[in-house]
Amino acid sequence: MPRTSLSREEIRSYAQLSPFELKDMFIKIAQTSQSDQPGQKGQAMRAMLNAGRGNPNWVATGPREAYHALGYFALSECKRVWTADNLGGMPEQKGCAERFASFARAHPDLPGMELLQASFELAVKRFGFDPDAFVHEMADSSIGDNYPVPDRILHHTERIVRGYVADEMFDHRPPENQTLSLFATEGGTAAMCYVFDSLMKNGILAKGDRIALMVPVFTPYLEIPELDTYDFDVVRVEASLFTETGVRQWRYPEEEVAKLADPSVKLVCCVNPSNPPSLALSQRVADQIAGIVADANPRLIVVTDDVYGTFVEGFRSLAADLPRNTLLVYSYSKHYGATGWRLGVIGLHDDNVIDEMLAAHSPEWKERLDRRYGTLSLEPEKIRFIDRLVADSRQVALNHTAGLSLPQQVMMVLFSLFDMLDEGQAYKHRIRAIVRQRLELLLEGVHMKVSEDPKRAAYYIELDLLAEAERVRGKAFADFLEQNYEPVDPLFRLAEQTGVVLLNGGGFDGPEWSVRVSLANLDDLDYLRIGHHLRVIFDEYTQEWQESTGS
Repeated sequence: MPRTSLSREEIRSYAQLSPFELKDMFIKIAQTSQSDQPGQKGQAMRAMLNAGRGNPNWVATGPREAYHALGYFALSECKRVWTADNLGGMPEQKGCAERFASFARAHPDLPGMELLQASFELAVKRFGFDPDAFVHEMADSSIGDNYPVPDRILHHTERIVRGYVADEMFDHRPPENQTLSLFATEGGTAAMCYVFDSLMKNGILAKGDRIALMVPVFTPYLEIPELDTYDFDVVRVEASLFTETGVRQWRYPEEEVAKLADPSVKLVCCVNPSNPPSLALSQRVADQIAGIVADANPRLIVVTDDVYGTFVEGFRSLAADLPRNTLLVYSYSKHYGATGWRLGVIGLHDDNVIDEMLAAHSPEWKERLDRRYGTLSLEPEKIRFIDRLVADSRQVALNHTAGLSLPQQVMMVLFSLFDMLDEGQAYKHRIRAIVRQRLELLLEGVHMKVSEDPKRAAYYIELDLLAEAERVRGKAFADFLEQNYEPVDPLFRLAEQTGVVLLNGGGFDGPEWSVRVSLANLDDLDYLRIGHHLRVIFDEYTQEWQESTGS
């Protein structure tokens, strides 16, 4: 019976790696297996199917066409000011909107021009912008001829992205009497780094403090707290509920969420919808957390990473229900197929507990922070945390050149405005349908059952193979697997025998025998094949168990 060529000891040693590093090992094994088994005459060599990483295989073309159309207009503005052998001037604001209208009339067939016009008209109408000021900010920023000013985020960009967040993250119901301030970052990755760093630099968190993680969770949220910089005492809030034997619900029991009521827990990190189970928090859990903040732990800081929120109908972030306590992290990468653009934001409402905690610091801490930020203001104690994030991102001394590049901010604006148009809503429903179709095909191939849940984003799926073993063959079979194989053994077999690359769910602090499948990055029918291959591997274990028992 074919197994993996690696010993159990070798597999156990590799299992210590981060799932994203382990993925590279699976890819190498799959590629080696391909070269060792060339296709027969008339047959294609077996293709590697890498569903390990969540980089989508779609892109939003309309906003990108609008971006390039804007670039042609912006260059015409530069040449209008100064033209001399590949040299132009800086676009001028006065009359910019009318010149754009003239350019659009003169170039009706330019790809993206119609969408660009519709986006600009919507922005001026919805947000009450001065047309010249807005169009000039977009044209000048697309050229990238200035430093980001304001450094945190451009004026018009902030209002548009705030509107996008209100629509998609807050279900069109932003908190009343609150304003969300935003910091444009180099994707969600940078946002995560900046948040942890500034919370430490400002004495909101200290090395060794107790924080909570709602697990399973994106692996860096597990690994960052373990770095010697932080060395946090981590409390795990586990999504351990089942709907029936062998079918995980991936929901948080009340007693798990109740761990957040301990006042020694200073912060909780939540990916919502979750990664990898890909489920938005239930209203019950959101209400329970809100109740804990209102009563037992009023200074609990919530960091919510909502990158997959657009894949759930009616999604509402914890930042909407807990505006005073929540730092929002959002990235445009998954929805728009824009991982290479590095577009993210950190959001914090102006009335928040972090600024209150800064104001309540001891005289020693205040003096320390005044020295840190004293070159930025004559009243450094009044610098808000959201602005300290910006300064800290550039070691304070380089604050004057901080900020996300302006062409990136323009792309962020065009993605946001696209979502506010009918075309953008149609696009959103289309990509939701794509991942759901892929999930259905995967389950058809693997013959596994998952819980029905209206809050399923379906960007990933986490399949618990040990729970499935108990569901279909009983506890004796599940015990056999645990006693005789490492939890990542199925992934090594998949890579070596079939060329399929998946990630280990245990690396996300999920069940050790679970696997994560990205439903975003392969063709639809590939998921049927992956499901089939996974079922074949599962059947192998069944046969080995039966042989061991003589049945």
